[in-house]
Amino acid sequence: MAGEQTPARATVDYDAARPVVSPVSSHNEWDPLEEILVGRLDGATIPSRHPVVTCNVPPWAGRLLELAGGFKYPRRLIERARYELDQFIFLLRSLDVTVRRPDVVDHRRRFGTPDWSARGFCNTCPRDSLLVIGDEIIETPMAWPCRYFETHSYRTILKDYFRRGARWTSAPKPQLTDELFEPGFRAPGPGEPLRHILTEFEPVFDAADFVRAGRDLFVTRSNVTNRIGIEWLRRHLGPGYRIHEIASRCRTPMHIDTTFVLLAPGKVLVNPEYIDADRLPDILKSWDVLVAPQPDPIDDRLLRITSMCGKWLSMNVLMVDEERVIAERHHTGMLRALEQWGFEPIPCDLLHYAPFGGSFHCATLDIRRRGTLESYFD
Repeated sequence: MAGEQTPARATVDYDAARPVVSPVSSHNEWDPLEEILVGRLDGATIPSRHPVVTCNVPPWAGRLLELAGGFKYPRRLIERARYELDQFIFLLRSLDVTVRRPDVVDHRRRFGTPDWSARGFCNTCPRDSLLVIGDEIIETPMAWPCRYFETHSYRTILKDYFRRGARWTSAPKPQLTDELFEPGFRAPGPGEPLRHILTEFEPVFDAADFVRAGRDLFVTRSNVTNRIGIEWLRRHLGPGYRIHEIASRCRTPMHIDTTFVLLAPGKVLVNPEYIDADRLPDILKSWDVLVAPQPDPIDDRLLRITSMCGKWLSMNVLMVDEERVIAERHHTGMLRALEQWGFEPIPCDLLHYAPFGGSFHCATLDIRRRGTLESYFD
């Protein structure tokens, strides 16, 4: 079985004439998984209150930020989530997947720029701050000030990947000044037009607002991803890729992986609350659009009041290959639906990871999948 690796501190001969096979190679969400990053809970800190943070979390989580922002998460929450995370990692290794982990960081330490200062958050969700496109790994320009230096916890791994042949890019670091945020923003209520907190002052985006299908990427504009951020990535990738926007009806949009989930060639899972199937991009006309079942209710009161995520984390699954999919054991409706659609669900527990930002897809970043760059659309 594959295990967690520690990068060797060896002198590397950078011989340009020597052929190099990049350890980073992932083109879609479903090719056979070989290596993955999994986040850490160590040092996790409740994010400081900021309009771009509070507009994206449920009201009860917003109250938690107001009272406890900048403090470490309660030990009880950490311990329950860590137990489930350890079991998830054990499952990945049993499937012969190599698991890499970020460095441990004290997220309570204050940092700043000439314009603002903040404490950190956590490095539980590598899917947000890093985007893998083929053999390239891109550090994203995130909109939450508390996540400004989050990728530093991955630098040991990023330097190792680069020395072994990967391409490593960092998008322009944003200023995150007041000009980026709409003053006095509040989330739209029922019947009001959709709107976002971000202006087009500078490019910002989270990697988790994108999903990949070879030469085609899909994105949701959100409260952490603006139009100019999408345009930056479009220009960076060049004419070999196409980026398609998915219109979301979510009034507090943040991250695509509880809205529009690519499962396999020709199969996409959509959230019936957020997606109008008639408004999907035309290139998806030949694909099977699978409608997610209603999530199973959660009885745990502590989990309900501390979760930073909505109820649709049932959709936050991780494809091991085109057939096998890791999904939350609690959401039996989703497990049954996946079976009916021809997949082999692998039940696992990660319900208590929600206070730290997500579930299986959020908690990971697939570094290497066995496959080649293809186009899945005519």
